[in-house]
Amino acid sequence: MSVPTLRDGSIAIRPIRVRDARRLERELLDNRSWLRQWEATNPGGPIGFDAKASIRSLLAHERTGNGVPFVIESDGEFAGQLNVSGMSYGSLSSASIGYWVAERFAGKNVTPTAVALATDHVFFGLGLHRMEICIRPENAASLRVVEKLGFRYEGLRRRFIHINGDWRDHFCFALTVEEIPEGVLRRWKDGRVPAGVGSVPAADKAEAEKPLRLR
Repeated sequence: MSVPTLRDGSIAIRPIRVRDARRLERELLDNRSWLRQWEATNPGGPIGFDAKASIRSLLAHERTGNGVPFVIESDGEFAGQLNVSGMSYGSLSSASIGYWVAERFAGKNVTPTAVALATDHVFFGLGLHRMEICIRPENAASLRVVEKLGFRYEGLRRRFIHINGDWRDHFCFALTVEEIPEGVLRRWKDGRVPAGVGSVPAADKAEAEKPLRLR
């Protein structure tokens, strides 16, 4: 699978490379306090982070058709990462997106542009049918991203992903290609995202604030 560079104005997503490891490590360290609360962790205990090994793993998933790993850039500067993962074909034809951006790029439309570019590529370049994004209820910035882009709210997943040392609830959002024949980026840029489609119902917000009763 050939991963393209995709661009809208000054914002681009491009294939990640092993030589990005040093810059990746520096950004993760510099943004440690900003990113840690959203960072996926190992329920079996802490493990060390090796940027080169992480990139090689992402590239291996790309070669087998299971994922598409990108670097996010703004004005040519390394701004973060976006990974399309869990790609499946055939009767499911779906994928999911995860991402992060450095704190200095927050609030500058870098993230929604990157997510829109990647989703349009998966739909119209790779021919998949559905894209999913799962977000912690506390992550207000990411919730604004899916609301801007019109990802449809699908529900609450309790204790879904191990984040920052514990199993965390997530809100699930998705789009199918039939919903946006003009593309995610074009619909957003044209101001035609349906109002409220990405809003989380008050009942689910309240449910996410309750501890899950475990037997």
